[in-house]
Amino acid sequence: QVQLVESGGGSVESGESLRLSCLVSGYTYSRYCMGWFRQAPGKEREGVAFIDSDGSTSYADSVKGRFIISQDNATNTLYLQMNSLQPEDTAMYYCAADPSHLTSLRCLRYSGGGYELADFGDWGQGTQVTVSS
Repeated sequence: QVQLVESGGGSVESGESLRLSCLVSGYTYSRYCMGWFRQAPGKEREGVAFIDSDGSTSYADSVKGRFIISQDNATNTLYLQMNSLQPEDTAMYYCAADPSHLTSLRCLRYSGGGYELADFGDWGQGTQVTVSS
């Protein structure tokens, strides 16, 4: 059974950093796409960073240069290093994964939009990030 569990959220001030973790269990696929999404109150869930099974990454323009997505295959953990946080980064953050061929092919293009949330079959429960000015 696949399970994704996020941690690392919290409340910080503008300009500070946080690192989110997503512990992935039960994932034995050799090819996959994983991503971090966020959802602010009253807004749609948006993808901010993606990584494929080759380790290639892509980022939404809103976080490019500030956020870094990475994975540690030894510990089955997905990370999101968030630097220079701003109040507009306040949201619930979710990790997601999918092993399908189509999602894997599209993975790095998702940072430009064009995804459906249903493209990702596995989701964590979310971790809250709040940035005050």
